[in-house]
Amino acid sequence: MKWFGIKRSTAVGLAASAALALAVPAASALAASRPQGAPAALPVITVTMNGKSISVAGSLVSGAVKVVSKVSKEPAGNPTFVRLDPGVTVPQLLKAASGDPNDIALVASVVFSPQANKGTSWAEVSLKPGNYVAVDLNTSQSNPALTTFTISPSTSPASLPKPKATMSAIEFGFRGPSTLHDGQLVRFGNHGFLVHMMFAARASTKARAHQIAALLKAGKDGKAQGMSDGNYLFFGLLTHSQSEQQILNLRPGYWVLACFMQTQDGREHTRLGMERVIHIVR
Repeated sequence: MKWFGIKRSTAVGLAASAALALAVPAASALAASRPQGAPAALPVITVTMNGKSISVAGSLVSGAVKVVSKVSKEPAGNPTFVRLDPGVTVPQLLKAASGDPNDIALVASVVFSPQANKGTSWAEVSLKPGNYVAVDLNTSQSNPALTTFTISPSTSPASLPKPKATMSAIEFGFRGPSTLHDGQLVRFGNHGFLVHMMFAARASTKARAHQIAALLKAGKDGKAQGMSDGNYLFFGLLTHSQSEQQILNLRPGYWVLACFMQTQDGREHTRLGMERVIHIVR
């Protein structure tokens, strides 16, 4: 049994949504009940998902934007923006994504992929001009929700607000502070050359969190899952040098970061050191 249903296989593709597919069943229970704080004024893009379809509308301009996700009829969505390289078509992207997920980076960049709980939530990202594919990666693997949109050049592109902290994935680990504060603006990104994800599982104690990390490194995902009391996805998939940011809105405690992407020989990145214990405090 895979960790909370998440799998990053080297042999599945975007065409079936499986290369990027994930399930986050405990998302809503872990997010704090208070509303998110107001961000700096940015152009707004609205993404609407209902478990079967996805639509993108609003200020489709380059620069920093606030992406507002509206999710219904599914516990959580995973709106993911993929920017196509110049001249690349959607069928070419789907073909590249049908094998090793790292091949996506040969034709496109995955620039945005946060968890979006049922209801309304938001995250921020800086978008370059170009043609994009938007996918809700929590939809059916056989019939994924997918749409296309274009980001036009802005005459005065906005800048992202400066975050209070930055957490990034690399080969093979995570960099950033060991303590994050609930309610602060945090930037999450991929500073590695391979594609990575940033999943987090909560433990009831620090000792238990380190046990979970050790189990993940040993490849004992099922036992690790049984020791966790919740989970959250900071980003489902990002390619090299991409990042997004959001207000941290999670239950305080000890959390284990993990990347379940797989190497070409089938090993999850957790087996190579991509697990780390952090402390979230008020």
